Amino acid sequence: MNDYISDLLARLQNGIMRKKDSIEVPDTKMNREILKVLKQEDMIEDFDELESGMLSVLPMYFEDGEPVIAHFNRVSKPGQRIYVSSQEITPVLNGRGINIISTSSGIMTGAMAKSKNIGGELICRVW
Repeated sequence: MNDYISDLLARLQNGIMRKKDSIEVPDTKMNREILKVLKQEDMIEDFDELESGMLSVLPMYFEDGEPVIAHFNRVSKPGQRIYVSSQEITPVLNGRGINIISTSSGIMTGAMAKSKNIGGELICRVW
């Protein structure tokens, strides 16, 4: 497999659509950082390391069973990287979603990158 980020996003979206209690994803440094951002933004409950070299992600659902996040849109791909400056970072669905950006200061949300006035590679949009 070449694109672990797309694999992560597909596994999360499929698991959330099936209303799974936990979703297993490959344990890579980039996946850990993306999951940390999702946890900071209260879009997933938590994630834990398993002995099999995988991460167990606990998705978050509202009381009525609807998922907190349902859409993952991969923007920058291995064949075509998309870079944005801090001025080009726009809100996702009027602030209901987040951009995840890989910057020189690490992986962070678009709002955080904009406040620090730094740009980077636009990895994905989540809402």
